[in-house]
Amino acid sequence: MKFILLLTSLPLVAAFAPNAGFSNSRVATELEAASIQFVKGLDEKVVPDVKLTRAKDGSSGVATFNFNNPNCFDASTAVKGEVTGMFLSDDEGELMTTDVNAKFSNGKPQSIEATLVMKSPAEWDRFMRFMGNYAESNGLGFNGAK
Repeated sequence: MKFILLLTSLPLVAAFAPNAGFSNSRVATELEAASIQFVKGLDEKVVPDVKLTRAKDGSSGVATFNFNNPNCFDASTAVKGEVTGMFLSDDEGELMTTDVNAKFSNGKPQSIEATLVMKSPAEWDRFMRFMGNYAESNGLGFNGAK
């Protein structure tokens, strides 16, 4: 979790992205794997682009998630239910937001943008723990702002 210490010192923007040398066979074993869901019970398989901003004084922050062609739009998953929000689940519990917007092209859904607002340093820390767990479960790395 070295990247968490690095990230908390960054006041503006950072992102999580797939690790180039990663094989998808790695999964968290002892703890519940961290997952993102738009439909309860249906893990999102698409890895999002996540952009973070944080107030200079650390009092608040915003995480913006972008998912291109998420599996919750697949016809085979329609029977699972409707998108009701974005749910971030790990061994500590669940974070959620209803600020979820779909983008359409030619009448078909193409992407989802979801925004999670953190209103305190404790909420930021909890989100960062989730992202650490999600990165570990999905073989992601951290890219700081350039």
